[in-house]
Amino acid sequence: MEKGPFSVEWLAQSSRGGAREMPGESRPEGSPEGSPLQTPPSVPADSPRDREAAERRSPGHEAVSGGAAPGRPRTKFSAAQLQELERSFREQRYIGAGEKRRLAAVLNLSQSQIKTWFQNRRMKFKRQTQDAR
Repeated sequence: MEKGPFSVEWLAQSSRGGAREMPGESRPEGSPEGSPLQTPPSVPADSPRDREAAERRSPGHEAVSGGAAPGRPRTKFSAAQLQELERSFREQRYIGAGEKRRLAAVLNLSQSQIKTWFQNRRMKFKRQTQDAR
């Protein structure tokens, strides 16, 4: 009796090299049992990982030698923003939701940027205190 796709038997058979057809897949006409399956045109042949790698190589996504993730450029905080962030950090190292919203509005930054700044500042503080010992 043939088991459905992804059953233990189906997976065991496919891991031994006996490719099994999935619903929506077809083998080229006249090809032997062990030949690769063809996916329907609606399914991209490459994986999301392959597409992401191609996007990183495409124009506008030049690789940065530092290994930084593609996306938004690094935020350069103004002196006034840093002064307010540092003042808030001296009062409390862990920022609450209300203070995060207030700072984001006052400093014209996103809440995510505020959260990340506090995380980075705590790590800097930790390094400074460890170095002082």
